[in-house]
Amino acid sequence: MGLLLILSIGLVAGVVSGIIGTGSSIMLVPVLAYVYGPKEAIPIMAVAAVMANLSRILAWWREVDWRAVAAYAATGIPAAMLGARTMLVLPPRAVDLAIGAFLLAMIPGRRWLADRLVRVQLPHLAVAGAVIGFLTGIVASTGPASVPVFIGYGLTKGAFIGTEAAASLAIYLTKTLTFQGTGALPVAVFVRGLAVGAALMVGAFVAKPFVLRLAPETFRFMMDGLLAISGTCLVWNGLG
Repeated sequence: MGLLLILSIGLVAGVVSGIIGTGSSIMLVPVLAYVYGPKEAIPIMAVAAVMANLSRILAWWREVDWRAVAAYAATGIPAAMLGARTMLVLPPRAVDLAIGAFLLAMIPGRRWLADRLVRVQLPHLAVAGAVIGFLTGIVASTGPASVPVFIGYGLTKGAFIGTEAAASLAIYLTKTLTFQGTGALPVAVFVRGLAVGAALMVGAFVAKPFVLRLAPETFRFMMDGLLAISGTCLVWNGLG
């Protein structure tokens, strides 16, 4: 029953993230943490995120800005490796609290960043990649943090979704390989990640026709709602 629930939510999360470019981890991590525990939830989500980002790249391949991807990934890859190793030594409740607090902080934080990022250049993307890459290594997802960065670079709709997915793919692939190298990704966890990732991939392709019709205000409303619900659930689990 737990796996069926996760796959059902994964399909919905795939549709949502396929429309707004992020959000799948925000929806899934609380459920994965409840069913499997926070220490196992993060490696599962790392595998699933690789597949989800790959599907968004395939859906928007022609619009990906590869220069932006390279600038972001050049610093994000080593930072994600360091963050993943840091996460493995943290106690499970601390991981829950860290993820939940981060998601809640991103509600005002995302708006603050969006108001101040007038025009992002490639060097700014490199700095953002280092910071967000390290945080992504520790928590399950920092997708909302990268949203204003790539939008500030001038990307919208399909170009934003595809480019952000390609940059994130580099980070999550590094994170997954780091977990594999440290023994934190046994076969059972890897298979669960593949199952969740498959649901996300289906949802991403279902979502493509809706992207061009999504209003900016609807995007902001959906993102803040996801952050509030998921962040609150994780903090509750961490304090329980």
